[in-house]
Amino acid sequence: MIDYLQHHRIQLALHTLKEGRGLALLLLHGLGERSPSILPAEYTSWPGPVYALDFTGHGYSTIPVGGGYSCETLMADVDVALTRIGPSTVVGRGIGAYVALLIAGARPQRVRGTILLDGPGLAGGGSTSNPYIPVVDTAQLAPPDPFAIAELATDGRPPTYATYFAMLAEKRSDLACPLSVCTFEIPDWLSAVMDATSANKTTLEHALKKYASQSPA
Repeated sequence: MIDYLQHHRIQLALHTLKEGRGLALLLLHGLGERSPSILPAEYTSWPGPVYALDFTGHGYSTIPVGGGYSCETLMADVDVALTRIGPSTVVGRGIGAYVALLIAGARPQRVRGTILLDGPGLAGGGSTSNPYIPVVDTAQLAPPDPFAIAELATDGRPPTYATYFAMLAEKRSDLACPLSVCTFEIPDWLSAVMDATSANKTTLEHALKKYASQSPA
């Protein structure tokens, strides 16, 4: 089932993968991907409802005219979804992991645990400013939006930007460890986050069990 949420001029596709009561799980896809159409096996044991969000320009969500993408745009997408579904544990793949980290710091009362996974765009947090200006093929009309791929893949925010949001999440959450790293790849921004906070590597299975139990600090 898909619900459409209004975000300014954008309609965001929010997929219900599993119905239920209790704490929700929200899945965020990687750069250029879309939400799964059925519940992935690794999330079948989650006790509450499971949702997945198509970011702006991806999947069944609106493609804006002329691009203008940023990680903050995607973070606002997630904020709209959380307003609809309520407090949730957020699982992000690739650039969805970076966005999940940002929203964890910005909305610590709505984000009840954040799980970071490998996927396309994981390094999108950037290391140094990138002067590259991408050439975009505007002939493509179907999602994913080529502007999204070009603009988000060359994001130039320094590692300290992600660290700031991670520290906010850790300081303002009542969870003992609000960030769980389940990636093989450790880009510069994630290394900086792990150095500055209690976030450490674990397995997806362990992280899901931890947040499903909601053990506060």
